[in-house]
Amino acid sequence: MTDLRETVERFWAAAEARDWDAFAGTLAEDVVYTLPQTRERISGRERYVRFNREYPGDWHLRIERLVAEPGQVVSWTHFAVGLEEMYGISFFTGDEDGRISAITDFWPEPYEPPAGRDHLAERY
Repeated sequence: MTDLRETVERFWAAAEARDWDAFAGTLAEDVVYTLPQTRERISGRERYVRFNREYPGDWHLRIERLVAEPGQVVSWTHFAVGLEEMYGISFFTGDEDGRISAITDFWPEPYEPPAGRDHLAERY
């Protein structure tokens, strides 16, 4: 059985390289991709690969952190699309063959902190 952490690392490397065959190879045939914030779901390897291949813009990513346990991995990634930067949190579930069977993505929006706590926090 392939380690799911390694599969997720290959998934992100293939996405950054736009190697869609390698990307597809990390996915189960019946993978399900869920975006709770937009209430979208994409089912199946072919549709999910196409979703990523057709994503607009010259985007790039890097992994900030991976946390893994058997059958589950969470990644924190940094994405840049042109001058826009964003962070994503992805939850991966694996199948018995070590392929990714489910992905749930969250794309939190940055916001300004409430007034009155600048004496406690450092901005970066």
